Amino acid sequence: QVQLVESGGGLVQAGDSLRLSCAASGRTFSTYAMGWFRQALGNQRAFVVAISASGGSTSYAESVKGRFTISRDNANNTVYLQMNSLKPEDTAVYYCAASRLGAATYRVRSYDYWGQGTQVTVSS
Repeated sequence: QVQLVESGGGLVQAGDSLRLSCAASGRTFSTYAMGWFRQALGNQRAFVVAISASGGSTSYAESVKGRFTISRDNANNTVYLQMNSLKPEDTAVYYCAASRLGAATYRVRSYDYWGQGTQVTVSS
């Protein structure tokens, strides 16, 4: 069992930056691929970015490439999402997720554990 707790969300202006954190419980964090997804009001949950268990491979949604960066610290059971040049369309609840598969994947169904989410609001 893995528990995930996101933090770092908030209200910012367009062009600003935020860094989200996801703290994971358990001793096997380093064996899980980690992903960030987001869900805007009225929309389905959408893939943002993922990182493999080792951190050696990443995958990004086209809409965030060049602006967002995922990283992980396996020693401290934490994954980060650095978000730069934020846009109003980035407004959503951001969820952290863990996948036993170990490989970075965009598929929602590949993730076994989910956090409760953190709200990011970008004003224009």
